[in-house]
Amino acid sequence: MFRLRTAVLLAAVVGSSVSAAPPVRKYDDPGAPPFKVLKEGENPPLDAYDNFVIGPKYVPAPERKKVDGVPEGKVESFEIDSKETKLFNPGIARKVFGKVDPKNPKTLIVETHPIDYKRKIGVYVPSGYKEGTEAPFMVVHDGPGQAGGYKTILDNLIAQKRIPPIVLISIASGGGDAQGHERGKEYDNMNGDYATYIEDEVLPRVEKHCKVKLTKDPDGRAAAGNSSGGSCALIMAWFRNDLYRRVLTTSGTFVNQAWPFDEKYPDGAWGFHETLIPKEPKKPIRLFISVGDSDLLNPNVMRDDMHDWVEANHRMAKVLKDKGYEYQYLFCRGAGHSVGNAQQQFLPHAIEWVWKGYGDKKGK
Repeated sequence: MFRLRTAVLLAAVVGSSVSAAPPVRKYDDPGAPPFKVLKEGENPPLDAYDNFVIGPKYVPAPERKKVDGVPEGKVESFEIDSKETKLFNPGIARKVFGKVDPKNPKTLIVETHPIDYKRKIGVYVPSGYKEGTEAPFMVVHDGPGQAGGYKTILDNLIAQKRIPPIVLISIASGGGDAQGHERGKEYDNMNGDYATYIEDEVLPRVEKHCKVKLTKDPDGRAAAGNSSGGSCALIMAWFRNDLYRRVLTTSGTFVNQAWPFDEKYPDGAWGFHETLIPKEPKKPIRLFISVGDSDLLNPNVMRDDMHDWVEANHRMAKVLKDKGYEYQYLFCRGAGHSVGNAQQQFLPHAIEWVWKGYGDKKGK
């Protein structure tokens, strides 16, 4: 079995933090999916649905540099006050990390309190957008910085006609992280609530503030994120497949981090590769996933054998391939959680891969 037991890999955990760094995994560890090893600086083919190893040295993507003569999109921002929304009002927060429920090791006992909060939104609008025309778009979690951070990449990809002229909407969470905090409630729970929140509360404000018209076509909508933001992107597409069908994740939290406990989905996002994808009918979702070779392993007090980010993403790759999904998986050597150094090389490729086929399907 690929699953590496806690007793072997980590010392005992006290409180909410680990006492040892995550181990470095090898792409050919027992139980890992089969990989194709790429050369330094190389990204996978755009038409490939498979597993690839990149790194440990990375070459910054040329699309990250401004090019003279390339039209530049504009970036705008605004805030949403939680008191003005119907959903996620009020938010929640905790003062201390929870304790494992002695009656159910799959969940925590957490004391929370209500909060008001302001959510920042960053929006990238491509150059040449004509007011009133429907635009495809990508939602990115843990914003709002990606609206500006992705700007040059998007300018270049759009100018080269490698992706459609998308609007990018970078949305901050409601704050905190994991069980008992608003971010955890939004990102980690296995339901369509956050996708509905974005649909009802965020997108209408984006259209009004930025004077854009966003497509209703789910094939023209992508969701992206890192860590829990990554698992949230898939949760949105899975539970609201009528709204989203393209997903990009880095270090996706496909582990058991849902809270409060839901008997219908007792394994949280671990359930994607444990039961949902293998057993439910295939959904029209195109999915890019990636993980670091020293990504997270049991970063908190839970010891349910469902908190291994590397194994979780390996298992995702296996079930996606078995089910015939359009997917691409990168195992990033020399990279930790969030694979930030590897993203310097592969992020433009990942964005292009996620959007591949959209123009073809639209006859453009």
